[in-house]
Amino acid sequence: MRRLRLSEATLTQARRGAARPGYVRGACRVGWVHFGPGAFHRAHQAYYADRLLERDPRWAISAVSLRSAGAREALSRQDYLYCLAELGGAPQVRIIGALREILAAPADRDAVLARLEAPETRIVTLTVTEKGYCLGPDGQLDPRHPDIAHDLGSAAPARSPIGFLAEGLWRRREHGHTPFAVVSCDNLPDNGPTLRAAVAAFAARRDRPFARWIESEVAFPRTMVDSITPATDAELIERVAEASGLEDAWPVQRERFTQWVIEDLPEVRVADWASVGVTLAADVSVYDRAKLRLVNGAHSTLAYIGLLRGRSTVAEAMRDAPLARFLERLMREDIAPSLHGPGRPELSAYIDATLERLRNPSVRHRLAQIAWDGSKKLPVRLLSTMSEALAAGRPIERLALPIAAWLRFVVACARAGEALTDPAAERLLALGRACTDEPERDVARFLTLEDTFAPRMAAEPAFVRALVNAYRALGPGGAIPAAQGGGA
Repeated sequence: MRRLRLSEATLTQARRGAARPGYVRGACRVGWVHFGPGAFHRAHQAYYADRLLERDPRWAISAVSLRSAGAREALSRQDYLYCLAELGGAPQVRIIGALREILAAPADRDAVLARLEAPETRIVTLTVTEKGYCLGPDGQLDPRHPDIAHDLGSAAPARSPIGFLAEGLWRRREHGHTPFAVVSCDNLPDNGPTLRAAVAAFAARRDRPFARWIESEVAFPRTMVDSITPATDAELIERVAEASGLEDAWPVQRERFTQWVIEDLPEVRVADWASVGVTLAADVSVYDRAKLRLVNGAHSTLAYIGLLRGRSTVAEAMRDAPLARFLERLMREDIAPSLHGPGRPELSAYIDATLERLRNPSVRHRLAQIAWDGSKKLPVRLLSTMSEALAAGRPIERLALPIAAWLRFVVACARAGEALTDPAAERLLALGRACTDEPERDVARFLTLEDTFAPRMAAEPAFVRALVNAYRALGPGGAIPAAQGGGA
């Protein structure tokens, strides 16, 4: 059946099964710039902006795509409207109208900088993944990164979000505009201060007083975001079309659960975040560490071990009884002890809720998607927990299994001639092709990856021994030792 395309002109024809924006889009103004308008942003931050616009017309979003123009090409034909499907129980569909435009950088460099310079822009958010920050293994800006080297040494359009942020702030300072707050929504340890340090380091190479101004005057709040967001597929497109009665080229989906915690700084209070369910907190770290280690760590564990065991989605992996038992023991006995400190969430209940979310059969979260960028994700999701456990004298045998599963996953991709989505893909595949199923030698090869395995940790005998034993135990099929929760 041929359907009308979703657009401003056809919005009134949407079926009652799809909630429409509760505001006049033409009356809204751009006050928010976002880098990285992928599925997560459109299912998360833009959802909150959509609800803010019902109360305050200042928060329409200008989104900036740093690489691909695909989102702009798909959504420009429908006036940047799209559908969000919330999964769980009876799926709910909401038409999101918060996006005013999608700019493709660097082709639209001047338009991006004009948005960043505009006094009305008060919030800049980012979802560019860990690799988008161009950091070295020490967590600091890597001046040798190709994008940073380009932005520092060339008058050509910027490639990195760091370069765009620095230039936008420079222009605001020159014109006496109040700096915007910069809100990283990516899974970086201490993401706000980490981003501030990177932008200031970039700026210092241009002008040291400018760098000091960034450090003292620009707000980079810590944040934590959480909601499982599976990739868009043909099934979702058809389901959304049936619910809305309109054709949407690029809908998005997520679980019903969603959480956003932002550090409570004065510069952040320009919007009424609490009215749309955002938590402003004095200490975000307790939320952030719990989410990174228990939710994201669980995802990576399911991805690498689950793929070895022939599973394809998170829910399917959770129906694998040995794997589900192993994961629960890992979370309760190995990860939870690392989440100490005042104000932490009640961890037993948090783990119960996380396991329930992972079992949700309505969410088809592909393990292959979660497995992307392991070289950048694993240091913050699992290796930091292992490092603390080693220092505290706690066991690390279970924690070693998902790391070893990643190594096995890379080897399997290399032998099958499959592509690997990872910033270190070329080197990883070369290492994988060189592996010979001799655990000591294979693990030693991977431990040369200093951007993933800190040299100090890679030289720790207890860590190496645990990783070698885990690699041997898993084998190419993802066998889970009975002592670690596996077995029939």
